[in-house]
Amino acid sequence: MSGATSRAPNLSRLIRPDTTSANVKAKLDATQPMSSAFPSCEPGIVPFGSRVLIQIRSPKSKSAGGIILPSDVKESEKWNQQVGRVHSLGPVAFHDRKTLQPWPEGEWAQPGMFVRTSKYGGDKWEVPVGDQGETALFVMFNDTDLIGEVTCDPRLVKAFI
Repeated sequence: MSGATSRAPNLSRLIRPDTTSANVKAKLDATQPMSSAFPSCEPGIVPFGSRVLIQIRSPKSKSAGGIILPSDVKESEKWNQQVGRVHSLGPVAFHDRKTLQPWPEGEWAQPGMFVRTSKYGGDKWEVPVGDQGETALFVMFNDTDLIGEVTCDPRLVKAFI
């Protein structure tokens, strides 16, 4: 391949959209508080190596009209949800596995960011939240398995069943 040249990827195109616009703020779904969507709790596990720990969004307990959702609807939404908050990173997440140097494009995700994940990947477990029998779902992914950053309010992203 004498005609092929090696070029670095053009990262200047990777510009984050403006998430503070009036359009995004006007669409916020206030039916589920952020503290309910991502309840504060400890997962009980710290990621090793290149793993990334994600807390998956908890399902709503009421509809926008105030109707209490049945448990089978909540269970279906929980196991089909693909939006989560990055909880923590393993020590070599987003690093070259041979040299242990950070990737040239940097870390794709930081703790606190909202990301889109694969529905069927990762190692899943639940931890109890409060005394009402509610649980929070955590999933451990490889750093390369994250699909993308959610730049809008994560409560707006719907799970397709």
